[in-house]
Amino acid sequence: MLTLENIIEELQNYDGKPIKIMEVCGTHTASIFKNGIRSLISDKIKLISGPGCPVCVTTPSYIDRLAEISLMPDCCVLTFGDMMKVKGSEMSLTEAKAAGGDVRILYSPLMSIKIAQENPNKEFVFAAVGFETTAPIYAILMEEIEKNSIKNLRLLTSLKTIVPALSFVCEAEKNIDAFLCPGHVSVIIGADAYIELAERYRKPFVVAGFEGEHILSAVYEIVLQLEAGEHKMKNMYKNAVSEKGNLIAMEKVNKYFTCADDTWRGIGVIENSALRLRPEFIEYDAGSDIGLEDSGIQMPKGCSCADVILGRINPVECPLFGKTCTPLNAVGPCMVSSEGACGIWYKNRRM
Repeated sequence: MLTLENIIEELQNYDGKPIKIMEVCGTHTASIFKNGIRSLISDKIKLISGPGCPVCVTTPSYIDRLAEISLMPDCCVLTFGDMMKVKGSEMSLTEAKAAGGDVRILYSPLMSIKIAQENPNKEFVFAAVGFETTAPIYAILMEEIEKNSIKNLRLLTSLKTIVPALSFVCEAEKNIDAFLCPGHVSVIIGADAYIELAERYRKPFVVAGFEGEHILSAVYEIVLQLEAGEHKMKNMYKNAVSEKGNLIAMEKVNKYFTCADDTWRGIGVIENSALRLRPEFIEYDAGSDIGLEDSGIQMPKGCSCADVILGRINPVECPLFGKTCTPLNAVGPCMVSSEGACGIWYKNRRM
């Protein structure tokens, strides 16, 4: 019987062809540090981060639009806290608030219903940012807006979908050998969503949980597949992820949202990689298509976030990392969010 100790021994002693594995999700990146995964595997197995942080890939023009709305008379922007420090082309929401803008941090999108009802003479815009993981709660928010006939609450969406992004990475970065698929997103979209990617690009796509043994087992599965010349989707998180995903959640999402092209900061435009409100609900949209005006590559001078997002370098290889760029003075978007690779690497820099 194969034990965890056997797996660790096999991975430590691996001496074959160098392997580069992209862990797409920021939670995986954090868990890799927490569990000391790199110290348990061969130096020939390299783990790199990917475009799994929604805040990090949000375009400057999206932030600009939020800042602009917050400074309008009788307008208020509602957002999660991790969006506050992300720089637009001119300012962040923190700076917009300091300049007199009305920006409020919420812990749940549904809190915006009560706020809008209590302030009927004020216009509210919720910054709806995320991947498929958070899309269902925005669908429920839309459901509540309709049910309560709320006319002073709209969404500015920057909702991304992960499969088109992974396809883009496979096309652009040929030296990535395999992928640790994001656990949280996979709960919603299902493990089968990666089958076509595995077949088209002939790379293993393994869905993994977040405990140390989950990640080690997934890495071991990838090594076995590559040694055997195989390229399969393997679901190793079956206690949370089904083959088809959460069909009820996706039904709600599909009722209110449809696929659209969108710009990813650091990458550019990716076809059908966004969720936008359907035309019949456009009255609740606050101008979400503005992101297409960006080139997507816009990063502050000297910032290497684009290379980090695409797995070309690790955060410590950025010349600004830990010097001019820290969580308290974030230059690039990857240092801002708790899910950003640079922020995670900085927090664990002594390891």
